[in-house]
Amino acid sequence: MVRLSGLRVLTGQVSASRRGGLYVAEVHHFAFGWINPTLAYVMSFLGSLLGLVLATRARESTGASRARWLLLAAVAIGGTGIWLMHFMAMIGFDVPSTVVRYDVPMTILSVVLAVVIVGIGLLIVGMGQPSLLKILFGGVCTGLGVAAMHYCGMFAMRMGGKMSFNPRLVALSVAIAVVAATVALWFATVIQGASATVGAALLMGAAVCSMHYTGMSAIQVKLVPETVVVEGVSPFVLLMPISILACVVITALAYATVGFSVHQENQREEELLDQARDLHQAAAMLRPGLARHR
Repeated sequence: MVRLSGLRVLTGQVSASRRGGLYVAEVHHFAFGWINPTLAYVMSFLGSLLGLVLATRARESTGASRARWLLLAAVAIGGTGIWLMHFMAMIGFDVPSTVVRYDVPMTILSVVLAVVIVGIGLLIVGMGQPSLLKILFGGVCTGLGVAAMHYCGMFAMRMGGKMSFNPRLVALSVAIAVVAATVALWFATVIQGASATVGAALLMGAAVCSMHYTGMSAIQVKLVPETVVVEGVSPFVLLMPISILACVVITALAYATVGFSVHQENQREEELLDQARDLHQAAAMLRPGLARHR
């Protein structure tokens, strides 16, 4: 342990350099190794998969029923596939020379942004007849919104320093967000079949993770030389309630999807039974006539 102008710096973990009176600290994006990026990708894949399945249900419905399925898809993609992935990955972010805390209202705002923005994009392309123009317009709006959510979640971080961003990497992350959102809306509009849906969800998960880590790589933290009190909540305090809420949401969405499928199967069986009864009654009515002709 060594001291550098009032800052405690762990030898071998942080290399701080002086710039303009502030110390530029090293940041870690994978503080817990492979665990965070793996969990983040799994969350993104599951949310994307559920969202695509729900979007398929929306295409099979009309009117208000279609809008409800699209809003459920927005919760799955925006809440689980994008925001929950973002939070899981953020837990792996660390600045060893200062504590990292989170502003709760700003964190809540970021998840609301994710769901609302994705919902708007899905409603744009999902209501009425789909078209290329709708997909492109919805993709740009949704991508910009997802990027706004991402940086809103990053600005929720509190630490003993000031964050700045590499403009080129920020622009690249926004471009990835727009492309990923456009492809996601296209998938939600046209993808059919189990294997195609799983493949699309795998690609969406990779795109969302790429956007996140590209944006995170743009961060630079300049530590203040004096001791400051860092307000906010530890990410591990937020982890338990967020994990419980995520499990409830994923379970509810999966149940809604399975329940709808079972309901459809029951309807088909009832329709087949009704057709069989009608045929039986028609055959019974024809039998007396056939017997007289003999």
